[in-house]
Amino acid sequence: MDVQNALVPSVPQPEPPGNPTNPAARRAPRWVWVFLGVFLMNWLLGSLLFPAPSKPLSLPYSEFVKQVESGNVLTVSARGLTIGAKLKAAISYTPDKAPIVDKKGHTSIKTERPLFADDKLLELFPAKNVTVDAKPVTVTRSLIATVLIDFGPTLLIIGIMVWFWRRAAGGMSGIGGLGRSKAELYVPKTERTTFADVAGIDEAVQELNEIVDYLRNPARYRVLGAMIPKGVLLTGLPGTGKTLLARALAGEAAVPFFSMAASEFIEMIVGVGASRVRDLFDKARAAAPSIVFIDELDAIGRARGGSVSFGGHDEREQTLNQILTEMDGFSGLEGVIVLAATNRPEILDPALLRPGRFDRHIVVNPPDLAGREAILRVHTRKVPLAPETDLGAVASTTPGMVGADLRNLVNEAALLAARREHVAVAPEDFSDALERVLLGAERHIVLTLEERTRTAVHEAGHALVGMLQPGADPVRKVSIIPRGRALGVTFQSPDRDRYSLPLSYLQGRIVGALGGRTAEELVFGEPTTGAESDLETATMLARQMVGRWGMSDAIGPVSVLADPQHDEMFLMASGSTLSDQTRELVDSEVHRLIEECHVAARDVLVTNRDRLDRVIAALLANETLDEDEVYGAAGIDHEPSKAPEVAAGQSPPALLPAGTATL
Repeated sequence: MDVQNALVPSVPQPEPPGNPTNPAARRAPRWVWVFLGVFLMNWLLGSLLFPAPSKPLSLPYSEFVKQVESGNVLTVSARGLTIGAKLKAAISYTPDKAPIVDKKGHTSIKTERPLFADDKLLELFPAKNVTVDAKPVTVTRSLIATVLIDFGPTLLIIGIMVWFWRRAAGGMSGIGGLGRSKAELYVPKTERTTFADVAGIDEAVQELNEIVDYLRNPARYRVLGAMIPKGVLLTGLPGTGKTLLARALAGEAAVPFFSMAASEFIEMIVGVGASRVRDLFDKARAAAPSIVFIDELDAIGRARGGSVSFGGHDEREQTLNQILTEMDGFSGLEGVIVLAATNRPEILDPALLRPGRFDRHIVVNPPDLAGREAILRVHTRKVPLAPETDLGAVASTTPGMVGADLRNLVNEAALLAARREHVAVAPEDFSDALERVLLGAERHIVLTLEERTRTAVHEAGHALVGMLQPGADPVRKVSIIPRGRALGVTFQSPDRDRYSLPLSYLQGRIVGALGGRTAEELVFGEPTTGAESDLETATMLARQMVGRWGMSDAIGPVSVLADPQHDEMFLMASGSTLSDQTRELVDSEVHRLIEECHVAARDVLVTNRDRLDRVIAALLANETLDEDEVYGAAGIDHEPSKAPEVAAGQSPPALLPAGTATL
């Protein structure tokens, strides 16, 4: 199913961070530039707000006396033998020359009085109207200016260090902030989410409606002695709408809604998680009636005893214990309801799941055909649709898809329509978007004739076995156009949703998965690496049939293997391991089942070799065959299905991914 290894381009490795040839390695850290910028700003502000006083002009004593005698001195001040003066008119002075009056000169001068001077200077000052001042010769900066200029850089460095410390600590104001919960209080916007925005999971909505009614009318329940569930656990596959249900519940109930991810409780310091739990529930009680929503509960709710504790303390276990204690402390009258979501309920601690904590478990299942159509209608409210677009037909081509998948499909179809300059989204936009979602965009690569022929043989083998195998899903489309990692693809999808799969159908799935490799062996005498994904699919399905669903006479009706989606480390820690004899028996039965299906695929292709050649020729000529064309090329009578041109399907999510075969 995967692209051949020779066609996978090599990805250039990035240069290591310490490489001197890497420009990013020579770049200074951001905090250095921040420090330099703030330091420069401090210096500029200090210089502009508190400019340093200009230095007085130094004059010889004889020139100073001349200025006094000429009447140009306004005030004088002295400290020791140093004399300073303020002039009426600014002067400039050049050594060996007499001072001259200059508008751009100095009005402040100073000089040094010799010890031997005897010029009757004090008698001269009153005669020339010179004021003798008590101020110092030079004016210094104020205390504020001195602190800002001299101690500003030190204070700046300390401030930056404190800022970085607080940022590294998660923006907390101190150690006391570690124990505060990071729960966000949900405030409905102008367009708040309600149950009207939830479709395809009506059973879950009905159960949550009871919670809404209790929060609105608690007295009606208390009169009858009824107590609302303390906790509601939403479980289901990713993308089925668990978080959307929580937001809709908050919008419908119109009460304070505290939302927090379970991973946000955990901190590197032991005890912080438990403290945050206490803080969260204290806030919820103070705002009661209220709802506390914990997303991805499995991050802290794993079963205890299987993980390794360091120093006898495990932060995750302490956090879980605090949640158990807080939920046990509810009397049911506080009006606080704990809502949690997880897609791995099987690994949760049993103490969480018992009545009195999470009393009600709501399973959010993938939608059926009607549910998928309803979800598509919700997501296309603001998407203009062409008159010929049938959302029911689109829903019939997407078995196994959940709400998130359908929302992505609608968005991809709208993007394609905009790229093609359509005024509305047409059926072909949905068809091409479905191909893009499942397989990726088309790759414009040039294949040699030999590679195109091998791809056509591989896909023709998948298609012919799928058309002739009893009970197999109808073949919807066959293509040898490269997409994503695949050089070709065969679409198969059921006419209706399947919830329970019989043994014959599962064997047919394995036979169909091996059809491409078997066709290569029949035509070329050897297989290629293109069947890698086919073998993985067949092996996974056969292993589950033998060890999980009891479809082997040698194993019997015993489940010896867990769901492959479960956490293997948790299963090993809990003692769910197999003996060597059981492992060997399972491997032997898997090998036997796949070999039998391989022989069945060969028998089908050998018996219908002429049909195989016709399908190969049609693929080489047209590259893509739709449902009617591929059945016509094989000469097989087929009643056209109600599905549109492009159809792809997925088995129930607990089994395997989409029923497609690729080279």
